[in-house]
Amino acid sequence: MYFITFEGPEGSGKTTQIRLLLEWLRQQGRPVLHTREPGGTAIGDHIRSILLHPDHTEMTPETEILLFSAARAQIVRQVIRPHLAAGEIVVCDRFYDSTLAYQGYGRGLPLEDLRRITTFATGGLTPDLTFYLDLEARAGLRRKAQTPAEWNRMEALALDFHQRVAAGYRALIAAEPARWHVLDASQSPEVIQAEVRGRVGRLVGWLVG
Repeated sequence: MYFITFEGPEGSGKTTQIRLLLEWLRQQGRPVLHTREPGGTAIGDHIRSILLHPDHTEMTPETEILLFSAARAQIVRQVIRPHLAAGEIVVCDRFYDSTLAYQGYGRGLPLEDLRRITTFATGGLTPDLTFYLDLEARAGLRRKAQTPAEWNRMEALALDFHQRVAAGYRALIAAEPARWHVLDASQSPEVIQAEVRGRVGRLVGWLVG
């Protein structure tokens, strides 16, 4: 029915906002599925453990994009499309925009190549609405450093990489503004969530009506 994704830099608060949105949607009696990338399936979770393990520093950007895309192809066909076809709302923590921002703008891989691979992996599936939690890269990494047990290979990359990723997100938003809703992630979780719920409510009401 409705496919909603959340994007943002490390430490931007996506997990909290997704949890609060899911609680609200279920209170409204809306059928909703929560999933994430990479992961969301048994195969995807195995790929996730390879991709994010901090010891795999030798992984090349080309390997990285192909592994992310393999996990994405699996979750789209096994999870996302079937639940959308069943009339559910699907909320996903990251989707292909992360690939364009991280492997394209961050790693420097050709964007057109990434778009072709992504279209093949997703079968052309596009979110109805994408939230971007906007937070300066340095501030986000400071937040993540407060939970070092969760520190992964991507988060450990240098600050300038994360700054390129943030610039990439801004370019993606500028190119497709109708799909994106930018949130100031420096605000309190309650303020951010109120804006999230308002935007989702308008989406659902407009499509239903």
